[in-house]
Amino acid sequence: MTATPTLFPVDPTTRAQVRAHIDAACARIAPAWPLDRLIAVNPYWGWTDRPIADAAATIGATASAPMLMPRSWYRAQRAAGLIPDEAIETAIKRRGLALRKDDVLAALYADAPELPHHPLVSELRDAQRDPAREVLWRDYLLQQVGQTCEAYFDAAQAPWAAVAPDGLYAFWRELMLTDRTPQLLLGAPDIRDAAGELPDTAEALIAEALDTLALPRAARTTYLTAVLLSVIGWASAAAHRRFEARLRHADDETIVELLAVRLGWELLLYRTATASDLPSRWTQDRRRWQDLAEAVPRAQEPEWILQRAFEVRYQEKLANALAWHPTLRHADSGAAAPATVSAQAVFCIDVRSEVFRRHLEDCDGGIHTLGFAGFFGVPLEYQPLLGASRPQLPGLLAPGVVAEDRGEGVDTLRGAIVAQGSARAQWKGVAGGVPSTFAFVESTGLAAAFRMLRASFEPERAKGDARRYGLDAGEGHVVPTLTRRSDGSALDGAAKVDIAAGILRGMSLTQGFAPLVAFIGHGALVVNNPQAAGLACGACGGQSGEINARVAAGLLNEPAVRSGLRERGIEIPDRTRFVGGLHDTTTDDLLFFPDAETAASHAQVLAEFRAACARASRRTRAERAARLGIETSDPFALADALRHRAADWSEVRPEWALAGNAAFIAAPRRRTRALDLKGRAFLHEYDERRDADHGVLELILTAPVVVAHWINFQYWASTVDPSRFGSGDKTRHNVAGGSLGVYEGAGGDLRIGLAQQSVHDGTRFVHDPMRLGVYLEAGEAAIDAILAKHAHVRALVEHEWMFLYRIDPETSSVTLRTRSGWEPIASGNAARW
Repeated sequence: MTATPTLFPVDPTTRAQVRAHIDAACARIAPAWPLDRLIAVNPYWGWTDRPIADAAATIGATASAPMLMPRSWYRAQRAAGLIPDEAIETAIKRRGLALRKDDVLAALYADAPELPHHPLVSELRDAQRDPAREVLWRDYLLQQVGQTCEAYFDAAQAPWAAVAPDGLYAFWRELMLTDRTPQLLLGAPDIRDAAGELPDTAEALIAEALDTLALPRAARTTYLTAVLLSVIGWASAAAHRRFEARLRHADDETIVELLAVRLGWELLLYRTATASDLPSRWTQDRRRWQDLAEAVPRAQEPEWILQRAFEVRYQEKLANALAWHPTLRHADSGAAAPATVSAQAVFCIDVRSEVFRRHLEDCDGGIHTLGFAGFFGVPLEYQPLLGASRPQLPGLLAPGVVAEDRGEGVDTLRGAIVAQGSARAQWKGVAGGVPSTFAFVESTGLAAAFRMLRASFEPERAKGDARRYGLDAGEGHVVPTLTRRSDGSALDGAAKVDIAAGILRGMSLTQGFAPLVAFIGHGALVVNNPQAAGLACGACGGQSGEINARVAAGLLNEPAVRSGLRERGIEIPDRTRFVGGLHDTTTDDLLFFPDAETAASHAQVLAEFRAACARASRRTRAERAARLGIETSDPFALADALRHRAADWSEVRPEWALAGNAAFIAAPRRRTRALDLKGRAFLHEYDERRDADHGVLELILTAPVVVAHWINFQYWASTVDPSRFGSGDKTRHNVAGGSLGVYEGAGGDLRIGLAQQSVHDGTRFVHDPMRLGVYLEAGEAAIDAILAKHAHVRALVEHEWMFLYRIDPETSSVTLRTRSGWEPIASGNAARW
């Protein structure tokens, strides 16, 4: 049956109103990147225009989704001394509530109230079914919508699939006209006939559903949001398609089509309900929505006070430590580098780098470390020798330039890669196709079993199948080099100098260059992990940072670029050479890629630098061993154990990645060099004296800080609401659509966020949900001007999605930015830290 084309609503005003509700609901869904470019995202990003407690109440009332830990967790933190009385009182005062400390403590030790939420029509239908004997509509809809989406999106595992040219909604509607499953499985014979009467466009369906369900205008956006939250994984994937399209100044309606698909089921279930009381129950529940909007925030007030108190203790303790100005070996990083400084090592701001930097500086006082976002300021798209190009920059940005591998032997190397990879690619195609995904091991029988057993007992063999970072150290004659702009136009010398100047100014390194400057990107070598890109560099778009490091080093070694920098007031001594490197965060091994000239002219300093890095690697491994449950004091045995974990296909916790992240500090390294920040802080080099117009500070606040906030809230959401915003048990993961995402099991909704093994060790959480504390050593007026200019960053601060502290460059006092202005915090001492 084919429906007559639907023109409803014909009234332009009504159409505009419906479209406004659609756009508002879709804007609440944050994008989720595909597996091959997996980066951290705050899944609540669409709600940051509201105070966090208000957003949490709405999300809770809309979808029964928690944004806080259960009271039992706060009781445990209180018992451990991590929520002291004074922190509770500070939290109450700053939130301006009429509560007393005793009220909060009474609530802490009482049972939390059960909070109802706005039900979907499908939930009301399920309430009438016997879950012990009948399939629930909720489960069936997740499976059916998931299968529809995968069939529509899948171009990797199902190259034969024909994608409907009219969009996802039209594709689903055609499937519904022939699908007999609701009749056979759920006893709903009229569903197929009702589907034939549905409108033929997504917008018309949404308008008709809103009208049929008699939703008041004030509730329409909320209900549409609840519908999308019921398929949050696929909605997030669709939101990514729109996000990427808008980066290209285009648009994508897939998320609207998905909304229509899921809302179409709501409409079908409402119209085909055999229970006569469904319309009256629907009307009754709808009338309670306003009561929920008022009741939920009140019920959550004690938890928000306890959460803030937990954060206050850590953040203000750190503020006191930063307010104490330590005596350093090299007191003033603003002066030219002393002759004793042999090398400067620029690491990504990633919290894992903090541990290595601290040990490297302790191993060799002549090495200074700096922090900079791991793409090193190069807005890069990398074209490898074989295969499609990939972005290597933060997901918030679009690439501007292209790098390709150039140098002697490129053609020979490309031929070797083709020869080595063709057979493997063909076999992978057989293993990855839909007909063989679940039958592959059965079909290959003992051969597959033997390979799995061999990988278990000889994990070093598995490394051969691990994702390679790029070119091996022995292939240093082949160098990734900037060749053109991303739009295909020429990349002239002035543009190269612009990029180089941006790199150096962005890390406050415009003078005082050491003989050797190393850019050290990071990656994570693991096997059998569909979410491996999430362990790599988020600032490089879920890739390892090796390519960016090598491109930046090569650019700054070019004589013409140095000449252009000199004209702009940045003098790089002839004795200074730049080198790219890679920090493997799983094993804490370091690789370096010096060009031929640097290898020859700086052989001695390179050897000494490598030796210091080797010592730092041993210390870093020793610090990480306890968290990983490795008990050995033998540094060589520990290194072997970590490399074994990296190559073990069955290892579910090869490393803890960014678990525990809690702070972002932008200041000269002298501010933090004497502190053990325990791998919990993002460290960005920033010296206000070298930033006259505060352009670098603006860039830090609008890019690295936002990325760190996304990481922080990915861990938050995966901890407080793992069933919705985590990806479940990684031992049950199956890849959907080649790189779309993962299922937990055989199908259903895509799982987004972190696996439970990334935040929990099987006994306890290894990540405590804590909003990011951002500490900037800069002037008050400059920070306020940037916040006034960038509403989305100001919203993160004033709506308490993160907390912004200012360190006074002259007095070292610390103040906190609140909605009403700056509030003094600390003048403390290091002993408290």
